[in-house]
Amino acid sequence: MRIEHLYRYPVKGLTAEALERVAVAAAETLPWDRAFALAQGDAPFDPAAPRWLAKTHFMCLMANARVALLRASFDAATSRLLIRAPDGKAIEDAPLTAAGRERLGAWLTAFLGAEARGVPQFHYVPGHAFTDQRRKVVSLINLASVADLARRAGAPRHPLRFRANLYLSGAPAWSELDWVGQELLAGGVRLRVIKRIPRCAATEVNPDTAARDAHPVSELRAAFGHHDCGVYAEVLEGGAMAVGGALELLPT
Repeated sequence: MRIEHLYRYPVKGLTAEALERVAVAAAETLPWDRAFALAQGDAPFDPAAPRWLAKTHFMCLMANARVALLRASFDAATSRLLIRAPDGKAIEDAPLTAAGRERLGAWLTAFLGAEARGVPQFHYVPGHAFTDQRRKVVSLINLASVADLARRAGAPRHPLRFRANLYLSGAPAWSELDWVGQELLAGGVRLRVIKRIPRCAATEVNPDTAARDAHPVSELRAAFGHHDCGVYAEVLEGGAMAVGGALELLPT
């Protein structure tokens, strides 16, 4: 098997950033993956005592499809975050500072408009990741499975609808769903697959147009009797992995 793409998503719900190579530590996400999030004003998130909350407490594609139109990039070397709207308006600021987070939060709140609840707050908490899982994980998608879903649906399905970290080739379609409990070697990173990924309405959103123009959850149920696509894995041993590198399913 081969690693075809690597992505991180610095701001929860916003743009995928393509990576050529990444080093990841044991029990961690990819560096800067879901490091920032806009919490809705009614979210019970306390940055002084961070805890996992469901995605509905944050700006997210499931509830806020329009944010797919935003183009965001984070420069880890300068600690600057750039977010650009489709009309050309943009903000570039420092999300690691309180003042920068306040300005970024105000800009995103204005973009959300009526979808903003209360006074949203833009957060960064060192060591905390705003993931959809309580544990820090890496998500994997088998491109053969996406292709099979598209064939059964009779229309293309952009792989980025599924917002994974690692996209792989060389495995039979849907074989990854049987990897739960098994270990993988991705370059120098040792992973253990912990669960399938159940899909939600976020996959309806076209990552290029922000239109809700497909229904992968119902397509999965109709074709397979479940709504799972992809798997989560925890990092057992840290190391580096790169696009084009080998992905090996280790013997049990």
